[in-house]
Amino acid sequence: MKRKLKHLLKRRKSVESPGNSDSNDKVPRITNDTVAAHREEVLGRARKYIYPLQHSKHRIVVISSTLFALVVIGFFTYCTLELYRFQTTSTFMYRVTQIIPFPIAKAGSKYVSYEDYLFQLRHYMHYYQTQEQVDFNSSDGKLRLIAFKKQAMQQVINDAYVKELASLHNVSVSDREINDEITIVRSQNRLGNSEKVFEDVLKEYWGWSVNDFRRSLKQEILAQKVVSVLDTATIGRAQAALSQLKAGADFATVAKQYSDDVVTKDNAGMYGGLISASNRDLPAQVTTALFKLQPGQISDIINTGFTLEIVKNIENSGDKINAAHIVFNFKDVTYYINQLTSKQSTKKYINE
Repeated sequence: MKRKLKHLLKRRKSVESPGNSDSNDKVPRITNDTVAAHREEVLGRARKYIYPLQHSKHRIVVISSTLFALVVIGFFTYCTLELYRFQTTSTFMYRVTQIIPFPIAKAGSKYVSYEDYLFQLRHYMHYYQTQEQVDFNSSDGKLRLIAFKKQAMQQVINDAYVKELASLHNVSVSDREINDEITIVRSQNRLGNSEKVFEDVLKEYWGWSVNDFRRSLKQEILAQKVVSVLDTATIGRAQAALSQLKAGADFATVAKQYSDDVVTKDNAGMYGGLISASNRDLPAQVTTALFKLQPGQISDIINTGFTLEIVKNIENSGDKINAAHIVFNFKDVTYYINQLTSKQSTKKYINE
């Protein structure tokens, strides 16, 4: 028993002896002096796993950025070829030009948007495809398309110069003016008698939404207002004629002296027939003013956008009117555009 107990004590001392234990040598002794070094040692072991991960993330970013750049370059290359070499008029490319401002020309110091050009060209094409059944893939259709492209190009360049003239002379168009113009035309059922019919007419004939129509109308009114400001000579003639009429001068005599309508000026300014409220041969502004007059009355100067007119209600005949007018033609807006372009250069970015 004593021998067995002595053996166990000896064995326990052997186990607890530091000199005989490898595991004790491996246990770190952390003190206040060694804690920083120990922390750095632990972090150092972790870095061999962190650095490869960071390297992988960096590589992913580089690869992703490179692929994105290649896609963007490829997309712009494709769009450039489609627009400037092949001159596509597809809906997809039209949508692209609504987002990315590709230029079609440069008018003076201002760039002309490719989107403006396609806006004009596509509504010409829509009308002739749907209403005239023109096949633009046929030989005749291709010739027409060339003509439409030239027309659309000239139109957007002219529009750019009109905007410059408007800016120079502080001319602008308000939403109210656009609404008033639409109201006048729709009151005579020229654009349908309901909102739905109005939208359907625009879509069927021109492929336009209401906003597209308002955009086109705004540009048209702007050009008319620019001419109204610049063509002071025509305004002066109209005012002189109106002054004579208000002083009691004979309408036929004044018409013969002033009117630019060669068909009616020698016939006392008389229209060729009775005028109805929905007459589509006359400007909507003229018929609107005419049907507010009593027999024998004369209107003030009416600005139709392209002309100034003075009308007289000769007599009522049922729901129609026998009437006469005096017309003063404005100079075409291209007269003032040409004056501007003589001092500025125009550059086109596609071959017509």
